[in-house]
Amino acid sequence: MSVSPRWWLLALALAPPLMAQQLAINDDHPIFADAFPLAIRGTAAPESTVTVQVENGLPMTTRADAIGDWSVIISAPLSTGTYTVTARGRSATTTQLLRVQLPGPLQRQSGIAPPEPRYAEMDRLVTDAAVVMTDRWRIAPPPYELDEFPAARPIGHRGVTLDPYNRNLIKGDLPIRGDDTFLVITAISDTLSESRTLPTPTGVSTVRSGSIRFFGRDDQNLFNQNLDLSVDLFQGDTAFMPIRQRVKATVIANLNYLHVEENGLVKPDVRRGTRRTDGELALQEVFYERKLRDLTPNFDFLSFRAGSQPFTSDFRGFIYSDTNAGVRLFGNGAANRFQYNLAFFDRLEKDTNSGLNIWHERRGQQVGVANLYWQDFLVKGYTQQFSVHLLHDGPSFKYDRNGVLVRPAPVGVFRPHSINAVYFGEAGLGHLGRFNVDQALYVVLGRDSLNPIAGPDPRFRDGDAVRIAAGMTAAEISYDHDWFRPRLAFFYATGDHHPRDRVARGFDSIYDSTAFAGGGFSFFNRLGIPLAGTGLDLVERGSLLPSLRTSKDEGQPNFVNPGLRLLSAGVDVDLTTRLKAIFTANAIALDATQTLEALLFQSKIHRQLGDDFSVGLRYRPLLTNNVIIAGGLAAFLPGRGFRDIYESGNTLYHIFTNLILTF
Repeated sequence: MSVSPRWWLLALALAPPLMAQQLAINDDHPIFADAFPLAIRGTAAPESTVTVQVENGLPMTTRADAIGDWSVIISAPLSTGTYTVTARGRSATTTQLLRVQLPGPLQRQSGIAPPEPRYAEMDRLVTDAAVVMTDRWRIAPPPYELDEFPAARPIGHRGVTLDPYNRNLIKGDLPIRGDDTFLVITAISDTLSESRTLPTPTGVSTVRSGSIRFFGRDDQNLFNQNLDLSVDLFQGDTAFMPIRQRVKATVIANLNYLHVEENGLVKPDVRRGTRRTDGELALQEVFYERKLRDLTPNFDFLSFRAGSQPFTSDFRGFIYSDTNAGVRLFGNGAANRFQYNLAFFDRLEKDTNSGLNIWHERRGQQVGVANLYWQDFLVKGYTQQFSVHLLHDGPSFKYDRNGVLVRPAPVGVFRPHSINAVYFGEAGLGHLGRFNVDQALYVVLGRDSLNPIAGPDPRFRDGDAVRIAAGMTAAEISYDHDWFRPRLAFFYATGDHHPRDRVARGFDSIYDSTAFAGGGFSFFNRLGIPLAGTGLDLVERGSLLPSLRTSKDEGQPNFVNPGLRLLSAGVDVDLTTRLKAIFTANAIALDATQTLEALLFQSKIHRQLGDDFSVGLRYRPLLTNNVIIAGGLAAFLPGRGFRDIYESGNTLYHIFTNLILTF
């Protein structure tokens, strides 16, 4: 039988790929060695020549036998560590990992073998031959502590690579100097696209000529892009004890774009139209940290940190959560059962449109925080926190970047005034049996020298100051059942029933970022809702409190406000290991409406604001936080009180997508 030439051509064309597929080292498995000489075996095309090289060593040449097997002998011993073995055939190259763990006086206990007897005769230490060891960061784990098929990859100079999943010099996996100095470089891209409907006044110059309605079109679109670069240099044996000293800096570049349907919103000047594009570059975080001393053999410690640093004073961010300039003393005790913080912040001004810090402008607001976390409080698995917050907000006069007066608030008597307040609080987080319990209680006392809504004292009794006496409480109970967690919650902040009686009873925070009752997926929590015609907001972005501030970033706390009553029900569902859904329904009402009635010159405003329904999705395609895709859809159904204020019962909507990429 004759064979057509075209079949010979096809066979010749397929030969190199088939041969390439045959080239392998150790059946594509990592090689483990604890003694030398060492035989490395593999397969290749029959009768083909194979060149084998370990890291930067001398290449060794061998020849595959008739069935394709080959082997080489490494006689020179290698130090303990991880090496890359490269094999080259006629037209193919492959690599594999070689892990060397030489025997020494310290034995590693197997996770599957029977344990050694606790008391036994001590072996004599052999010192005749020194065992060459690298630092502990490069010790190769034994086979039973490794993945069955670890990724083989070429290792760059001293371990620098763009692969964040394996050991990397710039991700803190290997020391950059000596054996205790590490570097972590983190890059983050945070992209937010958001569409929403909010009550929008037409102002003095409406976009549509002939319009006579007070409220105009309510569509708004926001795009926000942050690029973060963090460099964290620290010293210490972090796998065994707290960091000895550390320097960290984070630079953020921001681009934001806003499109609305009415004039006078992006800027007070109506000639600026309905679109705004802005950007900011900020050194958001830079601090130095040093461990002052070890307190116990259990690595209880006392450390100090100075500079612009992130700090959240409680579990849910109810009172203070910010990155700002300050000093902080922190540590733990009783084998980490207690953790504590003593912090002082002299806050910087924030950029109006990006919310980033402005390094050369001080805010004139000082915050002091002392808190204590007590693990296994009364019952195991429950952590209790006690805290004291001190606030001094000095008198100032401030226009924001868009030309809007933010301090003092432009209502009533707007003269610069100071606020001094003390917050006493407790909070708990943990589980009682099968139930997860999360609760908080705060009381604030203090003095406001001249609240703009309360105004001067009409009876001239004790100057124009008002006394602050307000409170807040919140709780959430949830139950984990397989892949879903139903939850019930309430939130209550006192309101001021008598705005002119010289006692401010409306609760307000210092700078909150509340993750509660749906958090960032909730319409009411996520979006700032302006109070038309006043220069104030009913509620600030990222807050649950109807504090009637000009701005959470740049305005002053206001303790003459209507307060809030909120009931929440929801369920968190792990749809897959990668996809999580958060469903939340909130019933929202004001605690007192007298402040709004005085401010808007309107009587009999109903307490019921409305109902907030939201669904959020969080997707992690790689099962890590390197890629996070989040999105949400929320609807707010106005209640009678909301209709009294905004003259509309139309349902408000909010939809957003957020892509976070992290290296």
